[in-house]
Amino acid sequence: MELNLFLEPLNEEIHIVENHQRKSFADVVLMHTQKSSFPDLEKVRMAIVGVKEDRQAINNEGCAAGPDKVREELYKLFYHWPDIQLADLGDIRQGHSIDDTYFALSQVCGQLIRDGIIPIIIGGSQDLTYANYQAYQNIGQLVNLVSIDPCFDLGQEEDGLHARSYLSKIILHQPNFLFNFTNLGYQSYYIDKDALDLMSNLLFDVYRLGNIRAMPEEAEPVVRNADILSFDISAIKAGDAPGNANAGPNGLSGEEACRICRYAGMGDKLSSIGFYEYNPLHDKNNITAQLIAQMIWYFIDGYALRSLDMPKSDSKDFARYTVRIEGQEEDVVFLRSKKTDRWWIDLSFGRKDRKKYEKHHFVPCSKRDYEQALQDDIPDRWWQFYQKLM
Repeated sequence: MELNLFLEPLNEEIHIVENHQRKSFADVVLMHTQKSSFPDLEKVRMAIVGVKEDRQAINNEGCAAGPDKVREELYKLFYHWPDIQLADLGDIRQGHSIDDTYFALSQVCGQLIRDGIIPIIIGGSQDLTYANYQAYQNIGQLVNLVSIDPCFDLGQEEDGLHARSYLSKIILHQPNFLFNFTNLGYQSYYIDKDALDLMSNLLFDVYRLGNIRAMPEEAEPVVRNADILSFDISAIKAGDAPGNANAGPNGLSGEEACRICRYAGMGDKLSSIGFYEYNPLHDKNNITAQLIAQMIWYFIDGYALRSLDMPKSDSKDFARYTVRIEGQEEDVVFLRSKKTDRWWIDLSFGRKDRKKYEKHHFVPCSKRDYEQALQDDIPDRWWQFYQKLM
């Protein structure tokens, strides 16, 4: 596929300062510009894809201008990873209709993922997550989607596809290849109780903002289980990220957002990430653009630390712990990586599921889950995924 058919070169008005003594992003990134040919992607590990699209934004029109502002801040930062080649492919050509933009983004992301390249999507509105999800359809892969968002974005039954309803469209999409959805950082006063009940009935994970702030390390296994991560900038409090018309007084801090992005980079499964809803019209001194640039920096830094320690059947690189819980027929089996000390729940024993479920037999968890099981208390993660695989 000729990816450049869907992509416009970088805007020449972007202010890029190069300093070859400092090795900034501007010196290292392979850029798709009008003056240079489309980058050779053979050795590229990650690729920035801008999407200047906000026709389905809700109360945040103007976020289409976000990608170039983020680039200006990103290109100033130091680049610390000489062995990781990053490309900037420019921007998805805005289609005549919004569906044309979705199609172009899904085609570009799908090809990059098949080639082992992680798309770093800079939007634009969060309904673009739907197009990112569609990229996995032709790959034939069941996926886990993690959304960092103060809301669930389910919308109303009569709604079309927009930034506040994209999740419903993903859930109802046929063929369906969503294995699990997780929300990190929802704020209860924005959530209808019926929506919470729906999440529970669908066996999806939801984590309140207060829980994530109290135990930020518990976000790591959640993000480690993601194939797709979608980050709504309105999940960050307005004091740290004012560049969003829907920003509120509460939310993640900038430091917490960067930490989550680093976790995402470290996750061996994650194959695409998107940053959405940044609106330069509401930004002050480019603070939000700087923060998103730093979030991308931390994502790459996490990627540089990937250890490829995902469990496999009969692997000798993991310590195995079997916990018998009173009144429970099946043992709860945990694995601990001898390389990284990270933990998983092993649900592979006795399974005869089809091949497409194999990678979901090992569920990332924390040592806290193991300690909970030792107290004769079944971890929520074990129960949730056990039900999904029954």
